[in-house]
Amino acid sequence: MFSLFEKKQSIVGSGLLQGAVDNHCHILYGLDDGVKTVEESLSILQWLEEHGVKKVWFTPHVMEDVPNTTEGILARFNELKSVYKGGLEFDVAAEYMMDNIYEERLAAKDLLTHGDDTVLVETSTWAPPIDLWGTLDSTMAAGYRPLIAHPERYRYMDYKDYLRLHKMGCLLQLNLPSIVGFYGETAMRKAEYLLEKGWYCLSGSDCHRFKAIKSQYDQIVLKKNVVKALEKIMGEYEQA
Repeated sequence: MFSLFEKKQSIVGSGLLQGAVDNHCHILYGLDDGVKTVEESLSILQWLEEHGVKKVWFTPHVMEDVPNTTEGILARFNELKSVYKGGLEFDVAAEYMMDNIYEERLAAKDLLTHGDDTVLVETSTWAPPIDLWGTLDSTMAAGYRPLIAHPERYRYMDYKDYLRLHKMGCLLQLNLPSIVGFYGETAMRKAEYLLEKGWYCLSGSDCHRFKAIKSQYDQIVLKKNVVKALEKIMGEYEQA
């Protein structure tokens, strides 16, 4: 693992946000358990721009309890763009829980993708869907590449699961708060392991609240070689 005897930095203080892309957040207001008002959305975006972030991907939840539609997400995205006056670049996708709604949207090819063919998917923190591996196979058979949101947070996954995801061609997305210990010691150690292996391809804030992201990004916990590893995944994924 990474050495424990190094001078530590925060995400803000490390310079990692200069030119960075936030590939996963819940800043698009009023759609899920994330930001509720346009005012908070605009405040977060201003703060991210002030700290050097270049682009934000909005990725609201789509799941049985939060059945956002493609049309509804795009309408809210356009509303926010119409009132935003800053210099950030924007794009929109969705974070799909691998449940019955996802199966229906996948069959209909009604997915908001992260790029041309990459779909951001998640599971419960505590337990996999009934047929995790079959759902991932079906996603790839339909012409999409699964991008696994915050795999370090899944308590049921261990290192052999991460290896299997990597070998089958799934992409992995790190939640930056994981690496500063926001989700606990286990998630942080898993995140460090996956960083060392080079299996993450991109990162995101998973921001739900302005107060939370400011606190997370100011935590002085990052070691030098963690910062070096993070530098490789702070932009958008570039397919070979």
